Amino acid sequence: MPSPFPGMDPYLEHPALWPDVHHELISAIREQLNQVVRPRYIARVEERLYLASDYDPTDPFQRVPDVTVGLSRPDAAATTAAIAIAEPLVVRQAEPTREARVEVRDARTHEVVTVIEVLSHANKTPGSAGRRSFLEKRDEVLASPAHWVEIDLLRAGAGHRLRQRYPHHTYLVYSSPTDLRPDGKAWRIRLQDPLPVVGVPLREPDPDAPLDLGRALVLAYDRAAYDATVDYAAEPTPPLPPDLAAWADGLLREKKLR
Repeated sequence: MPSPFPGMDPYLEHPALWPDVHHELISAIREQLNQVVRPRYIARVEERLYLASDYDPTDPFQRVPDVTVGLSRPDAAATTAAIAIAEPLVVRQAEPTREARVEVRDARTHEVVTVIEVLSHANKTPGSAGRRSFLEKRDEVLASPAHWVEIDLLRAGAGHRLRQRYPHHTYLVYSSPTDLRPDGKAWRIRLQDPLPVVGVPLREPDPDAPLDLGRALVLAYDRAAYDATVDYAAEPTPPLPPDLAAWADGLLREKKLR
């Protein structure tokens, strides 16, 4: 069963579900681009690695490392007298975290032409290692000859400054072609609307490659069978504002999901 929403499905934003959605979207975007950019270009999935060493118990999007507690021998008294062990400090190890992105590369030279990031919760958590890693990568690309495309389909967290300028638009896609810098292009997206077809910049004289985000989400939703996971009778996480909650309630009731 497809998603009941015409565009982005707010139920997919749940922090426990989004990592899987992110993975499926990245795969669908790569597949779609490879259908339109060859033979001059190829789309590949690359990873960025960072260490989430700054554990913050107030951060709901950060996974807590496991702590293993060993059991003492049951017959310790039979071999030696009990010796008190001083209370140790539990030290949390830095966790290596991998985040995938799509890169469009020159098929002959393998030079990076365009970097496409689909934002995660960690990318949007202020002060987190994931946020710092994302901003460092963005600054690196913006200072290079490569184009930059940023896809933000999450309502929670710190987003692009354009999100504050257009509060009535729920989601945002931002593109920074090298020839337009410091200016860029933006697609503002409302929850009630279909996801747009956006342009992925390539090298001149080639036109932008069309990327149908709606088609990518439909493919991701179907492949991962999210209809078997999502409880549309409950409220999404994070909750919708009152006006959008009323609209979503009517939509879900119309589709017999409430």
